[in-house]
Amino acid sequence: MAESTKQIALVTGASRGIGRAIAVALARTGRHVLVNYQSRRDAAEETLRLIGEAGGSGELAPFDVARVEEVDAAVGGILKTYGKVDVLVNNAGIRNDMLMVWMQPDDWKKVIDIDLTGFYNVTHMIVKEMVLRRSGRIVNITSAAGVQGVAGQVNYSAAKAGLIGATQALAKEVARRKVTVNAVAPGFIDTDMTQDLPKAEIAKTIPVGRLGTADEVAAAVLFLCSPEASYITGQVICVNGGVF
Repeated sequence: MAESTKQIALVTGASRGIGRAIAVALARTGRHVLVNYQSRRDAAEETLRLIGEAGGSGELAPFDVARVEEVDAAVGGILKTYGKVDVLVNNAGIRNDMLMVWMQPDDWKKVIDIDLTGFYNVTHMIVKEMVLRRSGRIVNITSAAGVQGVAGQVNYSAAKAGLIGATQALAKEVARRKVTVNAVAPGFIDTDMTQDLPKAEIAKTIPVGRLGTADEVAAAVLFLCSPEASYITGQVICVNGGVF
């Protein structure tokens, strides 16, 4: 198929939380949003419904970012259908918190496979197309835990810190081809991922006195994907209420 005239955005892990907010925000700007999910089809369909309510367009893109064969097949299909991906947001991620002394190999591997290797699996084919077309925006959702390690999150901190390093390195590789690569590092955001945390106590440690919202993270991503951000690359934007 001929290259789409509308911008195409792929958001991984977009069935809920921060990913959903990003997908809806991108759709509001007129982009056609591919909503990636692994297993929660009902939640992904809710994201699509919200995209429609926002006046945007989108479709489901089911694949597991940790399985390279699935990713290659899905991304290959996307590129064949649309000829491009203008915006890639690597948001898919999980936590599996525990002290290092109790951590088993699978506890480490699963977090690294999804949060860090998933970035490689999804990005390596898309960035080739962006480089050839000399245009593209890549935004990686890391974490405050990747900026400053958190006790009980050695696996998660390692994955998210690795994602920051990958962001900075890739940004240097593709900058001359007019492709920007940045990261957004949320702090404590009120989503499903933080429901098991003592939010009232956490809020006392945050200078602004509250947890953030998914929409506030999405706003940072939206700016990095805009024409006004064309001179910003290799950066980590912290959305954390002033914690650091």
